[in-house]
Amino acid sequence: TMLDIDHGTYPFVTSSNCTAGGAVTGSGVGPTNIDRVLGVAKAYLTRVGSGPFPTELSLDEGVGKFLLETGHEYGVTTGRERRCGWYDAVVVKYAAQVNGLTDLAITKLDVLTGLDTIKVCTAYECDGVEYTTVPEHRSVFDHAKPKYVEVPGWKEDITGCRSFDELPKAAQDYIELIEKLSGVKVSFVAVGPDREQTINRFWK
Repeated sequence: TMLDIDHGTYPFVTSSNCTAGGAVTGSGVGPTNIDRVLGVAKAYLTRVGSGPFPTELSLDEGVGKFLLETGHEYGVTTGRERRCGWYDAVVVKYAAQVNGLTDLAITKLDVLTGLDTIKVCTAYECDGVEYTTVPEHRSVFDHAKPKYVEVPGWKEDITGCRSFDELPKAAQDYIELIEKLSGVKVSFVAVGPDREQTINRFWK
């Protein structure tokens, strides 16, 4: 969504509409034929190339390096490191509104395993002003400082979990926090790269 030419962080965008509306235009499927829109987001955030990224972490040490290496966050073609950061609920809520999301799929939840605590960005601060939505002006977004809530992490290996109830309580709480902040139900949770490692909660 943040790379969409109309709704993204211009000029750090693609040359097309890559939101749900763009998919309708490109496929020739009329909008009245669509009744569900599934958004996909990682359990943390990544970005390739330049552009605003309020929750970005250093890749040289600490959690940023942990996410880079544990999540294998390297470009498939170039091998270039992806920028990594904490989950940004402001961006995901914006994406939910722009795309009209009915459901969310949260991937790479397993990558967060082993962290003592996990931060979630719930707002930004810039020049003494708090923003709970993505700022309209890029100059503000460029200098936005994330405001975090901190939640407990988990140590248990979750890659073998096949139902939501099998996840550690802290992992369940994290997904439920994402739901609350986005206003969209999380229908899928991925705990590994294989097809069978995707937990289907609500999709039928």
